[in-house]
Amino acid sequence: MVRERIIIYNETEIAGIRRAARASAQVLERIAEAVCPGMSTADVDRLAGEFIRETGGVSAFYGYHGYPAQICVSLNDEVVHGIGRPDRIIMPGDLVSLDCGVTIGGYVGDNALTVCAGGVPQSETAARLLQVTEDSLYAGISQAVEGNCVGDIGQAVESVARQAGFSVVRDMVGHGCGRTMHEAPEVPNYRLPGHSPMLRRGMVICIEPMVNAGTWRIEIDRKDKWTTRTLDGSLSAHFEHQILITEDEPEILSWRKSASR
Repeated sequence: MVRERIIIYNETEIAGIRRAARASAQVLERIAEAVCPGMSTADVDRLAGEFIRETGGVSAFYGYHGYPAQICVSLNDEVVHGIGRPDRIIMPGDLVSLDCGVTIGGYVGDNALTVCAGGVPQSETAARLLQVTEDSLYAGISQAVEGNCVGDIGQAVESVARQAGFSVVRDMVGHGCGRTMHEAPEVPNYRLPGHSPMLRRGMVICIEPMVNAGTWRIEIDRKDKWTTRTLDGSLSAHFEHQILITEDEPEILSWRKSASR
């Protein structure tokens, strides 16, 4: 099997990726602020489409391998790839995972977060899951430094989740992202045995923990072929940032003003 080449981006290309990442972060922040009980997931998707157009870009998700929506809107036990539906109504306390990608100027920005509709989680487990998933993201980012390897990121992510009694999804992973949505290397949220690619200055990767309150196992909806749920019906949360590997600390390209750190 021929491995896909890992791209090392130059300064001109990085400037283009920064622009796309900023656009995707701005859109995600606006969507997260707008989500509230009573909205349908289709309402959220339509609003996201408007925000994306206002950036001058287009959705990086729409049409990607046939994906039919502007962003991914996933509720509660839906891990990722939830498609906006007019009959899917957001209720108070729902966990709403939002994954947004924007293509602009030939480059892609990608990021995600999970919010609680109405601001008050329905359970202590839900509140802990949100915090732990975000904590695991930043633990992974802390390891995204030149000279480390991809496995160091995954080990840091999984350690935080497991210590809290949660599990990381193993069938879906982070990825490189620059000119296209999914590039090498894959960035698992756990350490695989053996060697993994070394991190080098100029690499751009997306670190995106998907953490479940129960089993890590998932299933894909048989009807829409996209929506991915936890196999046991447990809650799931998803956080993602797009990261540039530098000669110093990792640069969060998709940083949002509302980020907790």
